[in-house]
Amino acid sequence: MPTQVEFDLDSIMAQSGSENFPVALRIVPARPRAHLMAVYGFARLADDIGDELAGDRLAALDWLQDELQRARSGEATHPVMVQLTPVLAELDIDDGPFLALIEANRLDQRKSRYQTQAELAEYCALSANPVGRLVLAVFGAATPERVALSDAVCTGLQLVEHLQDMREDYTRKGRIYFPADEMARFAVTEGDLAQSRPSEALRGLVAHQCDTARGLLRRAAPLVGDLGGWAKVSVAGYAAGGMAALDAISSADFDVLGKLRTPSKARTALHMLRLVAPRQVADSRASRTARDVTARWRRR
Repeated sequence: MPTQVEFDLDSIMAQSGSENFPVALRIVPARPRAHLMAVYGFARLADDIGDELAGDRLAALDWLQDELQRARSGEATHPVMVQLTPVLAELDIDDGPFLALIEANRLDQRKSRYQTQAELAEYCALSANPVGRLVLAVFGAATPERVALSDAVCTGLQLVEHLQDMREDYTRKGRIYFPADEMARFAVTEGDLAQSRPSEALRGLVAHQCDTARGLLRRAAPLVGDLGGWAKVSVAGYAAGGMAALDAISSADFDVLGKLRTPSKARTALHMLRLVAPRQVADSRASRTARDVTARWRRR
């Protein structure tokens, strides 16, 4: 059983700048931002063990679970877990979300195919939804109603990430996060995932998965509407990143075999504004429409 994991704090936290979605907006005050980064560090460490470790990954994940308990008592040994200790000490967070993230990576070691969307959603309940629950806990904003909405949004974000990473997941890790029944429905084979250009069948499947993800991300509107302060801004930022990533995939005619389709900052900002201030956006559109009508009338 390992007593140390090779991934150091600097290399793990440096990855936050290259993530597809914002980890912690720079405008968020220092303390909650530090807590969000600590949560990210834990999730990233668990994923790096599950995806990159050359040795016994299951033993290393067991070690990480033990480290979580040591962090609870202020006795963690890994810098990432030392960084997590204040979060555990200051916030009302049980072990459930952290253990779920570890279990998702255990599942990745023994399962690489999913038969249905419902089965894939069960995986997302381990791999993604706990992160949203932790974000709400950081802001003291977790209620049963908000958690339910957050779970839907996080599942949507995970589906987006699966689309973005589809080729790497298949060619480097041997994993497919498309449900097998939907692959059959769209006549997509595993061979289609290894090509340099997408088949029309694969484009159709990607478009369908984008629709599914977008439907889940729409749950962000009532969630953000029910939040206040920095929780509202942060959650809107996460959801907006997912929506902008779907825009990028759509703009590429659902080609996810080429370069990574990442969200543009402008599209992310627009979606974020629509979530945080929907009335102002609607009023702005109405004003532009009124100006356009007036201008056309004057040109007559």
